Amino acid sequence: MKINFIKMQGLGNDFILIDCINKSLGDSSFLSYLAKKLCHRNFGIGADGLILILPSSQADLKMRIFNADGTEAQMCGNGIRCFAKYAYENNLVTKNKFTVETLAGIIIPELIITKRQISGIKVNMGTPRLRRKEIPMSGKDTPTVVNEELEINPGQTFKITAVSMGNPHCVISVDEVKAIAVSKIGPQIENHPLFPEKTNVEFIQVLNRREINCRVWERGVGETLACGTGACAALVAGVLTNQTDHQATVHLPGGDLEIEWAEDGKVYMTGPAELVFKGEISI
Repeated sequence: MKINFIKMQGLGNDFILIDCINKSLGDSSFLSYLAKKLCHRNFGIGADGLILILPSSQADLKMRIFNADGTEAQMCGNGIRCFAKYAYENNLVTKNKFTVETLAGIIIPELIITKRQISGIKVNMGTPRLRRKEIPMSGKDTPTVVNEELEINPGQTFKITAVSMGNPHCVISVDEVKAIAVSKIGPQIENHPLFPEKTNVEFIQVLNRREINCRVWERGVGETLACGTGACAALVAGVLTNQTDHQATVHLPGGDLEIEWAEDGKVYMTGPAELVFKGEISI
């Protein structure tokens, strides 16, 4: 079977996109296998995730995303921007603001058009979920999880703030993000029994009330150059811990995202998406 694909990236967080509007690739088990095969950086195309563009009965389009390890994710902030740009430039939608069905609910991207070119994509990421059971986390349910102590090794404890942006996030404020052993600590927290569905992990360094440095260990992927939902969670956690304003620039290794937790309760993310290359692969 030959498959046409395109590769896109948002701040270095890269994805393989396949247009499935008029065809089905297979069931979830095959798609999981396909994601692992295509995303492998030595034996495949190489990417952080596989995105499928599908028809929807609830929205203008539907997005499914599989991580590089084959697990299906509820949402992806950088992925949805790539999805939106592809859909608009390939005439799958004619509006610059449209709806996308995801496992995290209906997401609304808006393409920013400057001189007939897409200069950025602003995405309504929805209302963050803060209740313990909605993250989800084990233990007695509480309205929020803010600065809760989490021990991962004897004598090694972190204060965590948990946020769901349709997918779980554990945010940890540190003095210097560059000094954190993300590849060692990240997987320990990702797989901690406190998180029954595992979790993404954000290490944030608040520079001032409008700027955050952030590194992310993504569930099912590893450390990535950027994470859109992670940047949103970082800002929400910054507000909950009274370290930031409701709008801030989140600096990630791959570049910057503008995040706002607006008065309507929604979180808005603005950032770029770029085509890397197109191709065809035989499976």
